[in-house]
Amino acid sequence: MSRLVVVSNRVGSTREAASTGGLAVALIEALRDSGGLWFGFSGKTARSGTRKPEVVAEDGFTLATLNLPVDEFQGYYSGYANGCLWPICHFRPDLIQFERTHFDAYRQVNRRFAQALAPLLRPDDLIWVHDYHLIPLAHELRALGVRQRIGFFLHIPFPPPDLLDALPEHEALLHWMLDYDLVGFQTQHDRLQFQHCIAHNGGWISDHTVEAHGQSVQAGAYPIGIDARQFHALSTSPAGAREFRRMRDALHGRAQIIGVDRLDYSKGLLRRVHAVEALFDRHPHTRSRVEFLQIAPLSRHQLKAYDDFRHALESAAAQVNGRFAQFDWTPVRYLNRPLPRRTLAGLYRASRIGLVTPLRDGMNLVAKEFVAAQDPEDPGVLVLSRFAGAATQLDAALLVNPYDCGEVADALETALSMPRAQRRDRHARMMSVLVEQDAAKWRADFLRDLRGARATRSGKRRAR
Repeated sequence: MSRLVVVSNRVGSTREAASTGGLAVALIEALRDSGGLWFGFSGKTARSGTRKPEVVAEDGFTLATLNLPVDEFQGYYSGYANGCLWPICHFRPDLIQFERTHFDAYRQVNRRFAQALAPLLRPDDLIWVHDYHLIPLAHELRALGVRQRIGFFLHIPFPPPDLLDALPEHEALLHWMLDYDLVGFQTQHDRLQFQHCIAHNGGWISDHTVEAHGQSVQAGAYPIGIDARQFHALSTSPAGAREFRRMRDALHGRAQIIGVDRLDYSKGLLRRVHAVEALFDRHPHTRSRVEFLQIAPLSRHQLKAYDDFRHALESAAAQVNGRFAQFDWTPVRYLNRPLPRRTLAGLYRASRIGLVTPLRDGMNLVAKEFVAAQDPEDPGVLVLSRFAGAATQLDAALLVNPYDCGEVADALETALSMPRAQRRDRHARMMSVLVEQDAAKWRADFLRDLRGARATRSGKRRAR
């Protein structure tokens, strides 16, 4: 059995995986199965960084982490990855802040990763690279003579051709993706967008294969899942049950709407608060009977776009409370700190509605966790943006256009008044999907196709 080598921007330990769940848990299980290697940034910066990674044995696999020069990291991470790639992939070209030095740092960090990783590789390794931070990595590894199969998975949406054209150096990104043997996306829609971009830039597409500049790569859709049974068990565990009771006691019989997201403009948080305000305006009978809890841990606060968004969100929440609050009722409660998974599981279970309304999202595992945490005999209702990747699987949710606050408000009222029998039916349909298409299936499907992909040919590659 080939050893699995996972490469990601950040590397987490077993303990960190247990607290974050989702992707990290799925990857660690695969790494243990093959005695694998997990490689990435250590989270530490220094004036000059390090050339050789620190290698430590973990529980059944190996961690290899690299320190990065502080200037390169800022250009790579805040500058290009999150100042250019994140906004273009989330349909916000107006927020792109392109600087040539940031692009150069992005490529240089990927080159550092390749130079540090290559000596650790074995001839039959299977290499799995994750997310938009590391698009150039296969190209840099190929330049060093690495010929093992390399797969890439994009966890965020992929933009259409006309939108990608707005990003400087987008041609280089597409070229770099051709150095992989398999590229994976969350949805068929994102896969098709990638193929259309290749065709738009002079390439050729056929079914799940794209070709350009004498190179070809397979493309597929692999919707990431969760361990739904495990998360449900967490919601009913002693810790989850304690948080459930605590939340229910605090609500005093009111229904709770819950949102859990990183503080990011792509998550639709500002429009979500406006939708809750519209709920109280359009359906006055919900006043004093419903509370909205938004948990939004700070994210990339060093970027001005995020700082501005935080202030706008705080102002909108204060406006709703100023209009509707009573001495014994606060309509909107807003937390800026992360909570443990066991706490979230209990809070989800105590909530009548899960409100997940990103303006654009690759998948959104919060939607899946909310469904998994519910009591199947008396479940809550998921109100879900049609622009979340999860909407393609969870079509028994109430699907909404997050740009239409009135539509979201009406969906909230529908969810609040939905009969138990209908809630149970919708929940059962979604839970069936979550159990069948879980994290293990996502991992197995991608690795199966990567093993079956044609290994990249040896020989000199055209410099880019």
